[in-house]
Amino acid sequence: MISKYLKPLAEVDAAREDHLAFVAGLEERGLSVTAGRQDPPAGGVILLDVDTEAEAHAAMAEDPYVLRGLAEYTATGWIPTRGALAGYERVRRDA
Repeated sequence: MISKYLKPLAEVDAAREDHLAFVAGLEERGLSVTAGRQDPPAGGVILLDVDTEAEAHAAMAEDPYVLRGLAEYTATGWIPTRGALAGYERVRRDA
């Protein structure tokens, strides 16, 4: 998922702690592989381990950034075939 901030960075940053707690919850459920802010900070990227685009959107629907109208997400499918994540195996699932 690639996010785009919809409000000024100061407003986004005011909700950042809640957003990071949300992302930690995704990690605990085995849904998030990695995440981080874009540079420059126009949004972020979160690599989810889900089966469908609908599942990705459902996972992100409760993000405080989304709930507060601070960001929107676009799904981009991806299958790692090279590099550090080549051969990646799922760790989870009780989503």
